[in-house]
Amino acid sequence: MLYRFQSRASPDFVMLEVHARQLLEIVGKSIAPQGIITVEQIPGAIAALEAALAREASNTHNNDDYAVEGHANEAEKQHVGLHQRAIPLLHMLKDSLAEKKDVTWKT
Repeated sequence: MLYRFQSRASPDFVMLEVHARQLLEIVGKSIAPQGIITVEQIPGAIAALEAALAREASNTHNNDDYAVEGHANEAEKQHVGLHQRAIPLLHMLKDSLAEKKDVTWKT
């Protein structure tokens, strides 16, 4: 399943369910087929994402608390770090805060 994030302040983006669920948990939103991060909630969501990114960056053993492993086959594994997953949402949140627009998602 895909989650589509939308805001009138920035372009939409689509994310796989497993990644969207992790980001929603980090920002303190319940996992639901649709929802909203209001302008008032955006500063807290940004702070939560930035704190999670800082924890990932300071992790010296590559034990990402938010890691999702994907692989094309058993011989090739690719680590998808939190930074790669969070940046589109972080940008959307910052743009939305600047323009005072809510962020929504739906499946």
